[in-house]
Amino acid sequence: MATPNPLENVRSQSPARLSKKTHVIAGILCTVYGYDELLPETKNVACLWLLNPRLQTQACMEPVASSVINHWNQRLEQKQDRHESQGLIAISFDQRNHGSREIDPLANQSWNAGNEKHAQDMFSIFHGTSLDTSQLITYLPSYIFPSSERHISSNLVLGISLGGHAAWHCVFHEPRITTAIVIIGCPDYTRLMSDRARLSKLETWTETIPPGSSFLGSVDFPVGLVKAVEKFDPAGMCLGVLSRSEESFDQAPLPERQRDLVPLLKHCLEGKRIMNLAGAADKLVPYAQAEPYLRWLKRAINPHGWFEEGHVTLEDIVFDGVGHEMSPDMLSAAIRFIEESLESIPAKSRKTASRI
Repeated sequence: MATPNPLENVRSQSPARLSKKTHVIAGILCTVYGYDELLPETKNVACLWLLNPRLQTQACMEPVASSVINHWNQRLEQKQDRHESQGLIAISFDQRNHGSREIDPLANQSWNAGNEKHAQDMFSIFHGTSLDTSQLITYLPSYIFPSSERHISSNLVLGISLGGHAAWHCVFHEPRITTAIVIIGCPDYTRLMSDRARLSKLETWTETIPPGSSFLGSVDFPVGLVKAVEKFDPAGMCLGVLSRSEESFDQAPLPERQRDLVPLLKHCLEGKRIMNLAGAADKLVPYAQAEPYLRWLKRAINPHGWFEEGHVTLEDIVFDGVGHEMSPDMLSAAIRFIEESLESIPAKSRKTASRI
């Protein structure tokens, strides 16, 4: 069965047309939405980075850009102090090996579609896209505001499916991104791909006793990939890959482990806002594979949790009857969260250097 386009039924929630301009930045073709709609008096501009799903291109993100920006601009029109508010633009670009950057079509496919390196291809592609986002954040101002007439005051990311996986990496590793909206993505690559290996009936899953006991570290999920997941994936960073058990998700870390985790989460997530949107009927990226880590993270950041000092906002919503898609209600929730984030971020936010 072909992977569906999660945005197939998404239409802009605004009838107003939105300007778009293309720039080639660091060798990457980027589309900037909403530049012409910025108010003349606007000096501080927020950037929403849009990351596309697997097997799609940046073009499919246009209805999202139109909906979010036009809705925000309508809100600004009702403000008396709108000159003090942030303007909003959105930037899309093709994920690695997608659209204008495609090198090998097979590398975007799954195990069942004949790609034996599905696990390492998918992780390296979306992790690479998160690195590209950091690179583009650095250089975008010199292309769109060459006279420094405006200032990029904050960065947000919205990713769908493969782009959702990348958005988790962005919010964990890029300090200049303070808000992430993850739609049908997963912060736990180990659980996601272990479940997919089971469903795909890979020999590395079925021919061990018990099934799957040697999958991690096998040719389908090599040791080199295990090390990368432990270094870059949210759940891998916090809980490891080979060393963790199902009980790890429901147990508070021991004090000696907290001494390592608190600085890690402080470094990655302090003060950030994350929205996770999932479909209850999603079979490609099941919420069940993300939920244990999300549960673990919620317990850490909640009041009286061992990382409540981090002041992290995590809004996690599961939509009944929704499969691997972005539903209209998801788009509405994303718009609301983005606007709340823009209202909570001072127009002149502090400048933060990238860790990349």
